[in-house]
Amino acid sequence: MLTKRIIPCLDVKDGRTVKGVNFVNLRDAGDAVELGALYAAQGADELVYLDITATIDGRSTFIDLVRRVAQTVNIPFTVGGGISSIADVSALLHAGADKVSINSAAVRNPDLINELSLEFGSQCIVVAIDTRYIATEQGHEHVVHTHGGRKATEIRTIPWAKEVEERGAGEILLTSMDTDGTKAGFALELTSAISGNANIPVIASGGAGNMEHFYDVFTAGKADAGLAASIFHFREIDIPDLKGYLNEKGLPIRMTR
Repeated sequence: MLTKRIIPCLDVKDGRTVKGVNFVNLRDAGDAVELGALYAAQGADELVYLDITATIDGRSTFIDLVRRVAQTVNIPFTVGGGISSIADVSALLHAGADKVSINSAAVRNPDLINELSLEFGSQCIVVAIDTRYIATEQGHEHVVHTHGGRKATEIRTIPWAKEVEERGAGEILLTSMDTDGTKAGFALELTSAISGNANIPVIASGGAGNMEHFYDVFTAGKADAGLAASIFHFREIDIPDLKGYLNEKGLPIRMTR
């Protein structure tokens, strides 16, 4: 069995880590480079940095941040936010990112997944899927959303996950907007349905509130990695404690201490 990964997520605005709900009521959670270095030292397996401003003006600031992270942090990191072209991906990878995450651009133009995979290799292309369980003409279904989980599309989540894999995605970052921010646990049934049908790794996001939630998503949810933000930023859970807990429960975890 592959080692399960713990991934802190850092939402970045003007070089600072912030945390809010749907990008409003933002709280400063510290310097993005320093925090990333701390998580690496604590034993995080990877990091995700999301540029939540993602404007043309903000892009150069974010690229500078990526360079500083690459110089400071010794674990793989993924960057995302507003990425929509080969040029965007090239700039971020050249700045030192290991992977890029695309979301809305993939929904708008699914061929972009194929193009990026061919250009850079599937191993560095992550497709993020934001989903909600909503009423449709066929009944309640898991539906892909954009704009921070606020805008529904016509795309059904489970078939879309399979399509992005077939188009060349190397990994899926699955966020349940129904559980995100609740700290009541990951969306286990949905995560299991996608992970159990995928031949690429699935990162579960949305809902982590305690250490047991990670155990649940790795076992019942069949996820390859668990991602969280505020519980790490505000020291509700320390990564060494979490990894120790999961290791004691018999899960394959990379231990650094």
